[in-house]
Amino acid sequence: MKGITLITGSTLGGAEYVADHLSEILEKQGLNTEVINEAELKDLSLNDQLLLITSTHGAGDFPDTLAPMMEELESQKPDLSALNFAVIAIGDSSYDTFCGAGKKADSLLEQLGAKRVADRLDIDILENPLPEEPAEAWLSQWKLKICE
Repeated sequence: MKGITLITGSTLGGAEYVADHLSEILEKQGLNTEVINEAELKDLSLNDQLLLITSTHGAGDFPDTLAPMMEELESQKPDLSALNFAVIAIGDSSYDTFCGAGKKADSLLEQLGAKRVADRLDIDILENPLPEEPAEAWLSQWKLKICE
């Protein structure tokens, strides 16, 4: 395993806080991580493990920091079969597009051949004002699968 890339999509910084927190935990456990807050398509080849953490913007859209890469993925359709991934989606359940960006990312990565190593975590900001807490609890499940 080369390492873990944590890519964020954030409007107000919540996904970035989660990524930084999880990266710190993983690094303390001896894993190499790289957090990227404005990802490009080439960043998907940095490591063989991807943790994508995104909030949802507008009507289920990707935040501006993630939208360009996701649009490239949709248009170029690269083969991602060498990539293992998991997605953490952050949203507000009072909207009908709750975690829409995370759901789209999860589906798209799978369509392009990436292998899902853990079920997507949907964090409702109304129930979890500190999204780092449920993300940290979920992390142990994901870490077990990537270290097998």
